[in-house]
Amino acid sequence: PSLWFLLSAEGSVLSSGSVQLYLSYFPLHSATCLIMPTIAVDKAALFRELGRDYTTEEFDELCFEFGIELDEDTTNSDRPIVDGKQEPPQLKIEIPANRYDMLCFEGIALMLNIFLGRRSLPNYRLVAPPDGEFQKLIVKADTMKIRPYVSGAVLRNITFDQARYSSFIALQDKLHQNLARQRTLVSIGTHDLDTIKGPFTYDALPPKDINFIPLNQTTEMDGEELMAFYENDKHLRRYLHIIRDSPVYPVIYDSRRVVCSLPPIINGDHSKITLNTKNVFIEITATDKTKLEVVNKIMVTMFSEYTSEPFTVEPVTIVSEHNNESRQAPDLAPRTTQAEVAYINQCCDLNLTSGEISRLLKKMAYNARPSKTSSDLIDVDIPPTRADVLHQADIMEDVAISYGFNELPRSFPSKSGTIGQPLPVNKLTDIIRLEAAMAGWSEVLPLILCSNDENFAWLNRKDDGNTAIKLANPKTLEFQVVRTSLLPGLLKTIRENRKHSVPMKIFEVSDVAFKDLSLERKSRNERHFAAAWYGKTSGFEVVHGLLDRVMAMLKSAFITAEEALDNPAVGSSNYWIEKLNDPTYFPGHAASIHVRIGEKEQVIGTFGILHPTVLEKYELRYPVSAVEINIEAFL
Repeated sequence: PSLWFLLSAEGSVLSSGSVQLYLSYFPLHSATCLIMPTIAVDKAALFRELGRDYTTEEFDELCFEFGIELDEDTTNSDRPIVDGKQEPPQLKIEIPANRYDMLCFEGIALMLNIFLGRRSLPNYRLVAPPDGEFQKLIVKADTMKIRPYVSGAVLRNITFDQARYSSFIALQDKLHQNLARQRTLVSIGTHDLDTIKGPFTYDALPPKDINFIPLNQTTEMDGEELMAFYENDKHLRRYLHIIRDSPVYPVIYDSRRVVCSLPPIINGDHSKITLNTKNVFIEITATDKTKLEVVNKIMVTMFSEYTSEPFTVEPVTIVSEHNNESRQAPDLAPRTTQAEVAYINQCCDLNLTSGEISRLLKKMAYNARPSKTSSDLIDVDIPPTRADVLHQADIMEDVAISYGFNELPRSFPSKSGTIGQPLPVNKLTDIIRLEAAMAGWSEVLPLILCSNDENFAWLNRKDDGNTAIKLANPKTLEFQVVRTSLLPGLLKTIRENRKHSVPMKIFEVSDVAFKDLSLERKSRNERHFAAAWYGKTSGFEVVHGLLDRVMAMLKSAFITAEEALDNPAVGSSNYWIEKLNDPTYFPGHAASIHVRIGEKEQVIGTFGILHPTVLEKYELRYPVSAVEINIEAFL
């Protein structure tokens, strides 16, 4: 039958044409949404870099072909006034969240030019400083208490103008917001190298011992005063919590004990970058070692274009005193991997040779060539800008982009495609759900987590410590264990809806979970069916009738316990009930449910009238009869 549902107030009934759905009240938590970053670039400047002017439609098509999206062209929009002049037309481009190399004007222009065949992939190189002495960053042991990782680099003889400077700052902000997770994982500090002197020291000191003038301020402050000062700053206050409660704050000094930065909060004013800066020292601190190097590579590759010798970077020597290790950063060598020609052709439904695939990959900023070891392999050099390439599936995606999404054959993937169908346990679940609903019972959907008492003590059951899966650090007492029975959820649902008229007839078909040390995952699920009657009479016969209906639908015939003993081979599937002494149920009013399928006999569940102490724990004033069975026996 067709169903319609109507949600009313907290804890009330969801009504339907032939089914009623009772819901307990549980708090809802807002979901975290991942938003694609949007980059605004100067329209005229980008078109100059691309070598021609585009109409909005033409550029939109180019973006689509490359796998990005033009969100807005502000040419015909009301643009703000900046420094007495109207802001020039902007192109707002949505960038995939994994393409950190396109979070700035320089990255977008470079990638589109390579895609269009106007440029080849730059050869990023590490070079020695003019005097041969690499800048050194010494890491103290106390930094392990707060932000243990640090990296750095130098951009030598760089040329800034206002547009480049703005893009340089904007890229740091975008990386902080996205990859760096609001500076909690990584924070970037950039400094005018000519105003400070190495070697530099990365240390962690008590807040009172750190004194400096913060960026764009005139008054010297210690760590505690700085925290109080920026408490009302709408931009920086969101980052204060990262280190505020720590007994030590991270700090970077130069050789003269001039504070370069207090990461991840703010740089010192002494070494701030201006349009006249020629040599940039970049220091990056982090709690995530992998993201630390990704951020470092993105920063230097995007702006090494503006150095006197383009695409050259001066590395920094990192010396860790606590383990006597030394390394140079960043490492700009491309990562080498291999991709299978057959895999790429199968996924894209193409028939390309290794040479053709290699040429397509060059449009996406890879260096690729047919492998010398196998005709079905391609050797691929992944540039340092592409930290998002983790598997040959990523390479396959770029082949598809380079080939053209609109050019891919539209055919059914006969080699790998399958027709979806339900798992047997889900199909059986739907059958039982439909039968119970047509019998006049209402389905409920409680949570799979409950408290330890609800799962054991309130049902007069003992916790042996080896049955339930327990949460290591539950946030509330309501969510301590994964339920081993459906009864707590049914009884809580009745409790929250007890103001409604009686009788209530509710059921659930869902999973319970148990510890099982014999399995690799140390646990297992079981699909159970349970139903509960709540009314002024016990309703035992009603629950028994529902059990008979479900078992008949499962083609399991009822026999007596005596028949089961006297004639073990009766029928192909039979069930019977036997008297049960279970503290969950009222004495003398409970039974275990036995089933024999072929020659296999097992106990699949219980039913009966619940014990008065159980009703008291769940604050129920009328009798409740319940049944619960494991339906996996019928698979």
